Amino acid sequence: MSSVSQLSKRFREVLLDGFWIANTNFKDQLKDVFWDHATTKVGSLNTIAMLTFHIHYYIAGLINVFEGGNLEIKDKYSFDLPSIESQEQWEELLNQLWMDSEKFAILLEQMPDSKMDEIIVDEKYGTYLRNIDGMIEHSYYHLGQITLIKKLLSN
Repeated sequence: MSSVSQLSKRFREVLLDGFWIANTNFKDQLKDVFWDHATTKVGSLNTIAMLTFHIHYYIAGLINVFEGGNLEIKDKYSFDLPSIESQEQWEELLNQLWMDSEKFAILLEQMPDSKMDEIIVDEKYGTYLRNIDGMIEHSYYHLGQITLIKKLLSN
């Protein structure tokens, strides 16, 4: 299996359909979360909706680069979640995350393995491999937070 195939598989596992590393994934954890819980603050923690938006923000930003565009995302905007005031708005965010996660995985699969060693956008950002690997690790980090926040909200 090529490196990009392995990366794509790992990416799909954390976002869409895997249970190997964490025994869960974003889609599994968020399937039974309603908008009122998604937007409920627990202490000083980010909300589930904010974490969901945050991960989607980076996925969408990398998709733009994968498609030949510029890196237009900025860390300072990565938690700027628009207000969610209904189940419909929450489901729109989730559906966008699922669609863009699949698109990310497909675009990744179409890359040659040699692309992984290339610089992404600017040398300060490192290689494609570093960024894709970072996206996967970043997603697992926030998946853990979402899982814990769900447990706190259920108590």
